[in-house]
Amino acid sequence: MIDIKSLYKVYNRGKANRVDAINGIDLFITTEEFLVIVGSNGSGKSTLLNLIAGSVLPTSGTINIDGDDVTKLPDYNRSKWIARVFQNPMSGTASELSILDNFRLAAIRTGIKGLTIGVNEAFKQRVRTAIATLGMGLENKIEQPMGTLSGGQRQALTLLMSVMDNCKILLLDEPTAALDPRSAEVVMRTAEKLTTEFKLTTILITHNLKDAFNYGDRIIQMAEGKIIRDLRKEAKQQLMQMELFDWFS
Repeated sequence: MIDIKSLYKVYNRGKANRVDAINGIDLFITTEEFLVIVGSNGSGKSTLLNLIAGSVLPTSGTINIDGDDVTKLPDYNRSKWIARVFQNPMSGTASELSILDNFRLAAIRTGIKGLTIGVNEAFKQRVRTAIATLGMGLENKIEQPMGTLSGGQRQALTLLMSVMDNCKILLLDEPTAALDPRSAEVVMRTAEKLTTEFKLTTILITHNLKDAFNYGDRIIQMAEGKIIRDLRKEAKQQLMQMELFDWFS
């Protein structure tokens, strides 16, 4: 699904404040894999996610998605494969629009946009049914402006919207960092459910080691722009929580 070879990202090359953010990473992520990336601040995990998303382009190396070379493609040209949920709950939604309108925009994210956005009763019911799975009581409030909701509610809805347009890859950029524990749990359970239900390839970067332990079927640790640990499914299942904490002691 995602094949990364000899990937480097250098900022301020040739200057005194040069930063080698990614240092020769080779990484293959299989279809439907749920990969968790952990690492201290400055380890390169956010840069790696940005390189996969196309928000920044590599200094050298290649990135292939489903056999297509996307190395030089910007993020908007990768949207047919990738949906992304950011740390800030406000980033993934339009505050002034209703919940329903936000879902409709998400449903045509990669399609051809016309002059009107059609919303019929079948689509409304589809949205209500999806929202009801969150258990937040929002399924009967789809005409309510998105801006009136809490951060946790918006983040959970952003996750649901990410699968409205047949994405294959879900990038979770510290999605629970700004949430209270209860909302964070809803968001992570929803991410796990959607990954399974829609057969997504999911990448989560997080500082929350409990989430890193409880979710995903593979975990890598980064430091100084390199992958220093890579535990696949069986090894991750055998990983003890205190052992994971000891990685950062």
